[in-house]
Amino acid sequence: KKNGHKYRICINCNNAKEEEIIEKLVKPKLEVETTLKVKEENEITIKITCSNEQLIKHLKEKGFCEGRKFTLDDYYLIPKDLKLDNLTTRDILSKAVIIRYIVDDGKIIQKITFKKKDINADGEILSQKAINCDVLDYKAGINLFNELGYYQIMNIKESDVIYYKDRLVLAIKFIENSNTLIEIETGDNFKTIGELKKLVTELEIPIEKGNYFVKKAEDELNKILKK
Repeated sequence: KKNGHKYRICINCNNAKEEEIIEKLVKPKLEVETTLKVKEENEITIKITCSNEQLIKHLKEKGFCEGRKFTLDDYYLIPKDLKLDNLTTRDILSKAVIIRYIVDDGKIIQKITFKKKDINADGEILSQKAINCDVLDYKAGINLFNELGYYQIMNIKESDVIYYKDRLVLAIKFIENSNTLIEIETGDNFKTIGELKKLVTELEIPIEKGNYFVKKAEDELNKILKK
């Protein structure tokens, strides 16, 4: 339910296999009321150049406290008919849906996410929107999109820890077999990207200089496509 309106998904199944997949996804009945959540914000994402141990020590010395922990298991699916040779990594990801399995302080969250980003010629993210739909079984969600002509192009796993100081919140993202990132969102206390950049400078966090918009999914997909 959003702004007084209800969203309803009605699905017609053409065969028993599709019906079984849908039933697992939206049980107990094939007609289900769900909530489409739209999240709009902007953020910076920076790459850490020190060890994880040094980073945590630095944050604690700056007065940050450890908050909640959660893990993300993200499956990126794209249409089978995409001509990858003719597209940039960014173009490919603009067509992707993400099936997510999240464990947040013991609570399991499963959802389908579609992201839309407005990125300028310099690679700066001007704005972004995430459209989320909760599901009961992420594996059934993957199966459903497979039936709709999608396939999995990559899987990104990460463990996140929130560090906070007063009203400042940092999301530390430990990407499995890859980099460590920090994500900071705009909000009531820091309304612009410029304010967030200034904040990072003041905190003296060891980061890759000049890149405030590290694109995790693009970096990981580039590694896959180069293999």
